[in-house]
Amino acid sequence: MKNLKLFTVLTMFMFLGTVALGQTSKTEVNMTSSKNIVEIASNSSDHSTLVTAVKAAGLVDVLSSEGPFTVFAPTNSAFEALPKGTVETLLKKDNQKKLQAVLTYHVLAGDFKAADVVEAIKKGNGKASFKTVNGEEIYAMLDGDKVKIKDKSGNVATVTAADLDASNGVIHVIDTVILP
Repeated sequence: MKNLKLFTVLTMFMFLGTVALGQTSKTEVNMTSSKNIVEIASNSSDHSTLVTAVKAAGLVDVLSSEGPFTVFAPTNSAFEALPKGTVETLLKKDNQKKLQAVLTYHVLAGDFKAADVVEAIKKGNGKASFKTVNGEEIYAMLDGDKVKIKDKSGNVATVTAADLDASNGVIHVIDTVILP
């Protein structure tokens, strides 16, 4: 079960990096509902870092499982914006648990479409919280018509593409890596 959660988070991370809520990404992703989250992310040139991380974390099987999952997938440029050496350090075998924690922080159990996220924000008077697969919360809010995702440290990601349907959930692409 723990491996499934980690895999789910990593896959969501990859997929979300290419999709934002209510908008389209510059990256074209050939997505069909017959492909799972990992397969979709693997076919996106903007999510190669996410896919590498999911593999290193041992989460491929989890994120390929039935789900459903909602993944906020950071793009390659989101990973590149992290402090120098962060990604390389996390990819080391000795840091697999830390990597799993980061990746599963980008995954929600369940299928949350953009409309579901926006509705939760409106019901929450401008802010909604969601429990991630790693057990910690992320927060969603609107900035005009853009959905923003905030981590517990105050880092904010913008959804750049949304509602990329997969056979086992949905991917929303984000422009920043959020951290537990």
